[in-house]
Amino acid sequence: MDHAVAALLMDLASLFAQLQPAADRHTIHIPTTWHQGRTAYGGLSTALAYQSARLVATDTPPLLSAQIAFSGPIAGAVEIQSTVLRRGRNSAFVRSDIHVGDDIALSATFVFMTRRESKVDYDGFPVPALPPLPTEEQVRSGPPQFFTHNMEYSESRAALVKGDTCIGAWHRFKERDGLDPMAELLCIGDALPPAAMGLMPEKAPVSSINWQVNVLEANPQTERGWWYLQSDADHAVHGGSSQRMMAWNSEGKPMLTGMQAVALFV
Repeated sequence: MDHAVAALLMDLASLFAQLQPAADRHTIHIPTTWHQGRTAYGGLSTALAYQSARLVATDTPPLLSAQIAFSGPIAGAVEIQSTVLRRGRNSAFVRSDIHVGDDIALSATFVFMTRRESKVDYDGFPVPALPPLPTEEQVRSGPPQFFTHNMEYSESRAALVKGDTCIGAWHRFKERDGLDPMAELLCIGDALPPAAMGLMPEKAPVSSINWQVNVLEANPQTERGWWYLQSDADHAVHGGSSQRMMAWNSEGKPMLTGMQAVALFV
């Protein structure tokens, strides 16, 4: 491994440690080893914004939902600012913006809400036929210059997007010690390539535009860090696509659902 690249390797916990306790504004550096092209990996940017929100709104209930707009490339030195929009008895709405220079490159609204007993108890998600958890001999990872180097997964990511609009695979972080489970889930939840890449006749850039996330468990847990991720492209035309996204834990329980608009430069 190149010595310059090795010096930039930083696990997720170390990135989170750059955020200052009890502060509403943070200046941190995102190394290129967490990039996907010219911007930081979207799951990482979302998780950093979430961690910042947690620091400005202490003692919140668990995360229920988030709306994230990826409005510009995020790289190098960035500033994260969080503001409490509303704090109620059972909920909190917090906005987090990531600034790159004078521009807002990400804007997220996080909704924290207390779970309570209800007469409604319904799960309409199809029970997935998940493949077995990967063995240590089956896992693979990406190159040090790309964000997937920080992860392990069960199948070649290039093979996932060949001619199919529904893609899925097990993913986990190499280093998971000390991570908040919710931040881990948010960060891993955007790891798959866009599902519409299976329709592209040639290799070309893609870019997530936004991400609507609903968290289905107040305390997401899984075995050995493995999350099964799935993305389904529902519509792709005029240089953009709409996709649905899911994350299940090792027991096949749904943990996160989402929807994303993706720009296709082909």
